[in-house]
Amino acid sequence: MSSRHKARQAVLQVLYQAEVGRQRVEDVLSRYAEGWSAPDDGSPEPWDEEDWRFVVRLSRGAWEGRRELDALVGQFAEGWDVDRIARVDLSILRMALYELLHLDTPPAVVINEAVELAKRYSTEDSGRFVNGILGRVYRELVEPRARSTQPS
Repeated sequence: MSSRHKARQAVLQVLYQAEVGRQRVEDVLSRYAEGWSAPDDGSPEPWDEEDWRFVVRLSRGAWEGRRELDALVGQFAEGWDVDRIARVDLSILRMALYELLHLDTPPAVVINEAVELAKRYSTEDSGRFVNGILGRVYRELVEPRARSTQPS
């Protein structure tokens, strides 16, 4: 399992705990940081400091931008009210949308990771749901923006 995959799992846990527990994301990150040097996934290696910075940046960005990100989910999830989407799926979508729109991660990596997290932590249908929304956002927002910034 890649270190970035583990980092995204951590971001999902942080966002989900903040959402469901109605907690400040900074408080959840502080508690999570205490155990960061000793991962509980059975791997012998400690977490990398760069990965921790990624967790913090992605957690904060997705949490602080959640209203904008939720509006995008509502726009691209045809027939779905954001309030009715499972909290784990919404947390995955917030994380992936923030990463797609604001970080330099290749879009295929972001979408694949989000789908894998949805299948692991939610349902098989959630994987398809997440893939559909992220695919549409990529085609309609990310890809055109990338083309417009490429030199002619």
